[in-house]
Amino acid sequence: MSNLYGDYSQKIDYVFKVVLIGDSAVGKTQLLARFSRNEFSFDSKATIGVEFQTKTLIIDNKTVKSQIWDTAGQERYRAVTSAYYRGAVGAMLVYDMTKRQSFDHMVRWLEELRGHADSSIIVMLIGNKSDLASLRAVPMEDAEEFAQRENLFFMETSALESTNVETCFLTILTEIYRIHAKKSLTANDDDNGGSGLLKGSRIIVSNQEIDNAGKKGCCFAS
Repeated sequence: MSNLYGDYSQKIDYVFKVVLIGDSAVGKTQLLARFSRNEFSFDSKATIGVEFQTKTLIIDNKTVKSQIWDTAGQERYRAVTSAYYRGAVGAMLVYDMTKRQSFDHMVRWLEELRGHADSSIIVMLIGNKSDLASLRAVPMEDAEEFAQRENLFFMETSALESTNVETCFLTILTEIYRIHAKKSLTANDDDNGGSGLLKGSRIIVSNQEIDNAGKKGCCFAS
């Protein structure tokens, strides 16, 4: 993954806001800490309100700044965090694969997300704590079926062991980039009378590791 993370002095081409949502204690904060700082805390405390981290990446030679918002899962913060869905272009629905109830609540979280966010938002379902496989309460087949039915990406992760953490973030950010880059191409084409970008122009994301890993762990129903 050479030249994947950008220099903060570089010109920012895109800024993408992604929200992490799900029940309390499913590992949202740990996933964010692992991705943004490569850290894991065994003494993590519940998020109060909303926190966010940023990370700059290079995708297809473009500098992308990701803003990852970590929203509290407790009921008393639901009214506060709902405003933060606005402007989000990506969302990660996180459940604890050892707690069936956290997975069952995904329906409610997805409904809330779609009620506040743009209809074109890219959503990934994440089953966290895959390191506790012996305590699995959510079969992978159940999650895959839900993801396919709701048109979501899907991946299982372990923030503790750093399994698939980087891959899941890069997968959703790359998909967001592809969509926005294509929109930019279409807009430029329209401005040029439909003649400027017809000669084989296309978007190619150079980091094939993202695609290869994504095909193993996530699904998207077209």
